[in-house]
Amino acid sequence: MANTSPARIWAMRAAFPALALLIMFFHLLPLNTEPRFWAPPDFLLLLAITWSLRRPDFVPALSIALVMLLADLLFHRPPGLLALLTVLACEFLKARAAPHRESTFVSEWLAAGVTLIGMAVLNRLILVVFGVAQAPLSLTVIQIVMTIAAYPLAVWVSQAILGVRKLSPSEAETLMSRR
Repeated sequence: MANTSPARIWAMRAAFPALALLIMFFHLLPLNTEPRFWAPPDFLLLLAITWSLRRPDFVPALSIALVMLLADLLFHRPPGLLALLTVLACEFLKARAAPHRESTFVSEWLAAGVTLIGMAVLNRLILVVFGVAQAPLSLTVIQIVMTIAAYPLAVWVSQAILGVRKLSPSEAETLMSRR
């Protein structure tokens, strides 16, 4: 059973940026200096989406925005674009988290996958409109497919190791009554 105490919620709100910084640290390590022909999954985006679907109270929009803006700056992406798209996607998923509480994992995975695809398409369209240089389409497609395929792993790590489980209807009601 998930814990809905305020101390737990604030601890997990602090854990989200800490985990995001850890993911960014490992992403920036120069482990391989050769260019790759494939793109790994975006674990930072997976973390935000997984927690937004499973425990929306753990990831406030401001926290997501600041983490993703820092990632944009560190990874030399157009500042704010992916941060904005991530905040919009996570808020979209948070609004639909209630129907996914009682649905199957496959429908949750499908919702996350469709959202990731929508983010990638919007990102590419906005970059094309402004004439910004982009990675080849094949790398973007590979990264989105790998990110969608890694969603079950992100859910498993979040649930088994970090204790981020879906809210039960009674826990959701308890949280809503506190607001």
